[in-house]
Order: sequence, then structure tokens, then C-alpha cells
Amino acid sequence: MYLNPIDRAALRQQVRDSRPFPHFKIDNFLNEDFANRVLAAFPSFEESLKVGRTFNAVNEYKKVQVTDSSLFAEPIAELNRELASPEFLGLLSEVFDIPNLLPDEQLEGGGIHQTGPRGHLDVHIDFNYIEARDLHRRLNILVYFNKEWKEEWGGNIELWNNDVTQLAHSFSPIFNRCVVFQTNEISFHGVTAVKCPPGMSRKSFAAYYYTKEAPAQWDGKVHSTIFKARPDEIMKGQVLMPIESAKRKMVSALHGLKKHLKRAIVKS
Repeated sequence: MYLNPIDRAALRQQVRDSRPFPHFKIDNFLNEDFANRVLAAFPSFEESLKVGRTFNAVNEYKKVQVTDSSLFAEPIAELNRELASPEFLGLLSEVFDIPNLLPDEQLEGGGIHQTGPRGHLDVHIDFNYIEARDLHRRLNILVYFNKEWKEEWGGNIELWNNDVTQLAHSFSPIFNRCVVFQTNEISFHGVTAVKCPPGMSRKSFAAYYYTKEAPAQWDGKVHSTIFKARPDEIMKGQVLMPIESAKRKMVSALHGLKKHLKRAIVKS
């Protein structure tokens, strides 16, 4: 068995009672032997940098993600398959009351995540729709692989209220802890600054779940990741984040212009 036994009724109640949006936390999520094998199979931060996607922007810094499952060592591939299994999907559907959940075989934005010293991920809500595959994003799962992680090293996953004025929960990324939460228009979350020693990194495995059906509350608007500053991040919220947003819009516009020009050249 890969997962330790889970009390479905208790987990369902935990989700129903959770605030500010539906979520649950499970410690000792995986069988200990399997969790240790997954950790041993994790690539080093430097190895991940060579094959993964890196982030060094204002809102997401010193983070790398490896989404190509063909690059996973077998224990990590086993974890990926387990989290996408019909049995686990059935459990999530039951406790969150979301039928017809689908895994993402392409692990868009998921897979192996590592954040180095001084890295962080600002508070945000995630993209809500994959247009090319007609998929509505519904749940995030995060499993942590950080042994003997010290509280002062930060890297906590934070859950905030809908206007990012109050911090509701802050979970340390300790070894074999699992956090799952619903992704919607109020599911603001982020990661505090990572302050682990040089040569270490904050390690996790992430996967996202989707449905073909739109959530009941969806207003039809498609959006990418939306960042918001914490209450004490005045300079970032008023200056740095608007500059970063303007840069992203400019890059997106340039990409769009290049595609338009290529199509025009082909037609001519």
C-alpha cells in the first residue's frame, strides 16, 4: 500500500468544517517506507534546474518545477500514478462533493517542485481553466518531502481569506504532510520565504484535478494566476507587482503579435 489508511467520514467532515475555503491536511499521508523512497528519488535542486522550468520573478522566486513525468525516477512516478488512480480520485470526489474528477496527465504546473534558499511564492489564486483541453481546475494536492524541517526555515503554505486581509492557516512543509484544497475565485494561498541553509531546498510534489463540467459558481471568465500582496507588503503591492504585471502583459502581447505575423506570412 502506498497510502496510509484514511477515515473518509472524518476527512469529509474536516473539509465541511474548513475555512476560509474547503481543504484538508493529513500528516503521515504515505506509507513511511514509500515516502522515504520518494524522497531518496528526488533530484537535487541543481539537477532540477537543468531539466525543469525556473521562476525568478517578483511573485515567484528561486523555484523550479519538473512537470515531464518521463523524467521521474520510479518511486516518484509511482506517487504520480497513485495520486491519479481511480481509487484516490473517488476519495477526493467523495470528501469534496465534486463528481467526475480528472487527473492531469500533462501535470501542467505540477510535478516535482523545489524552492531554494530565499525563494518564495506570493499569495495568489490559480489559473481556472485549460482552454485547449476544456478542463476546469478544481483541486490542488501538495505532498511535502522535507525531513527535519525547522520552523524558522519558513516555506509554509498559507491559506488566506478572500480579500487577503487575514491569514487563516499556515502549515509547515514537514515530511510526509499532505494538503489538498479547492481551487476557486477565493482560494488565495502562498508560500512564505524559504530560509533553509545553502545546499538545501523545500521539496514537494504537486498535482491538480479538473472536471469537464464548470463549477456551479463559475462566471464564465477565464484567468491566469492572479497575485495579491499580503497586508504588510505595501511596496510590493503598490509598485513591484504592477511593474511585473505590466511586463507580463507586454511579453504576452509580443507573443501574440509574432503569432499573427507568422500566420499572415503563411497566408501570403
